Amino acid sequence: MESADAIVIGAGHNGLVAANLLADAGWSVIVLEATPHPGGAVRSGYVTAPGYLSDLFSSFYPLGYASPVLKGLDLGEHGLRWTHAPEVLTHLMPDGRAATLSRDIARTMESLDRFADGDGERWRTTYAEWRSVSRPMLDTILTPFPPVRHGLGVARSLGAPGALRLARRLLLSVREMGAEMFRGEGATMLLAGCALHTDLSPEEAGGGVYGWLLAMLGQQYGWPVPVGGAQKITDALVTRLEQRGGRIVYNAPADRVLIARGKAMGVTADTTNYRAWKAVVADVPAPALYLDLVGERWLPPRLAEDLDHFRWDGATLKVDWAVRTRMPWRNPAAAGAGTVHLGADLDGLTRYAAHLATGEIPPDPFLLLGQMTTADPSHSPEGTESLWAYTHLPHRREWKPDDIAAHVERVESAIEEQAPGFKREVIGRNVFSPADLESENPSLVGGALGGGTAAAFQQLFLRPVPGLGRADTPVDRLFLASSSAHPGGGVHGAPGSNAARAALARDRAVLGGAYRALINAGNRAVYGTGTGLRGTR
Repeated sequence: MESADAIVIGAGHNGLVAANLLADAGWSVIVLEATPHPGGAVRSGYVTAPGYLSDLFSSFYPLGYASPVLKGLDLGEHGLRWTHAPEVLTHLMPDGRAATLSRDIARTMESLDRFADGDGERWRTTYAEWRSVSRPMLDTILTPFPPVRHGLGVARSLGAPGALRLARRLLLSVREMGAEMFRGEGATMLLAGCALHTDLSPEEAGGGVYGWLLAMLGQQYGWPVPVGGAQKITDALVTRLEQRGGRIVYNAPADRVLIARGKAMGVTADTTNYRAWKAVVADVPAPALYLDLVGERWLPPRLAEDLDHFRWDGATLKVDWAVRTRMPWRNPAAAGAGTVHLGADLDGLTRYAAHLATGEIPPDPFLLLGQMTTADPSHSPEGTESLWAYTHLPHRREWKPDDIAAHVERVESAIEEQAPGFKREVIGRNVFSPADLESENPSLVGGALGGGTAAAFQQLFLRPVPGLGRADTPVDRLFLASSSAHPGGGVHGAPGSNAARAALARDRAVLGGAYRALINAGNRAVYGTGTGLRGTR
């Protein structure tokens, strides 16, 4: 049997963040990773053609760049450097027009004024409003729930009337938000395309906040990428952890969380027992943790019932290409953008989302496309492009190869329409179906990238299920660190940080009694009497 103060299940970026923070506190840490590679969905590789580097899953990191969690780890000291494409984002309309978001606000304004006079100034006003609350807003989003201190900071910045207006704005659909804030289609499409990075439709209440957040981060910080690929984030986290004595065990899929007297005591992985003296931290989806690794014996009955209603976000199809030339865009506005959205106007996005909601494959896919060499020239030879695109599919556990092949053809045809000649310049291609994504990273269940839906009914204190809005679980010394926990998906490290801080709080002897009493009271309030950290089942 091996032992450490903390056993961390999963070497995704959240698991690595948690491990680093615990190591910073002087804990010994062992990380158990099911695959041969660290990083989870933050990895790079050569999968299309020699010399063409691809970010295999996630790419472009406005939240990671702005995250106080990742900033606090000083990953620049461990090799992480950021770079930007000339422009942040271009949304290509079906009619050929383009709306562009640039870090230079004057360029953004000029683009939006082509759609409606005055929308550039309206964008400037919106951005000024964002800047007035951006720091406390990010702290509110990325810290444990309830975010009392940082939420009060937002309220102080805006005053009571402004705070109420902001609260209303956060509840709007992206269609309603765009209609209220702008007159032309361009600005609304920048918001809507960003909102569609989640699994929400343009009509869904609360969807506007995601579009607003990503667009405003793009205006403030850009959407940067690591020099040398997404893998550099993971490499920096691994290097930092190992320098502090942490250890990662690969090809070690966790089989069971070991529990005695209601406390997590360790983990069994690949026939080896790992004893945890202080905490078990799990960077795995909530259903996998509770139902597979813990088991219903140790859970309040209502928690198992609530997990029956846990909803995944949509499946994903991702394609990477090696293109031997620069992209032959019909509209040159797309040439300098790191990210390009294409395939739909606002009504088209609504139709696309409706197909997904009814379990159908959208006949006209909306694409989120990344020009990696445009953002970072080290991704492929000069004058070429390392390209990727992904689109959402209904969440299914099984897909027919013919359905995937047909949808790849739709994706490529959508690009060809906006970039004539694209297909003949492709010299290599890699397709990750939803099943392929899960095979590469078991946490991407059914190709879901977000660890669960972004819908309002599964956010804040409702994530992953009602009453578990924090990293703490009904099992003492067991903490959830994955994107299934608040605040959800994105490469920002907040779930890992929240779990580490909860584990440290639990361990402080002076706070131990109060901590257990608080968590037990919360569990009883949600699940009824007879549930608590000390109870056994």
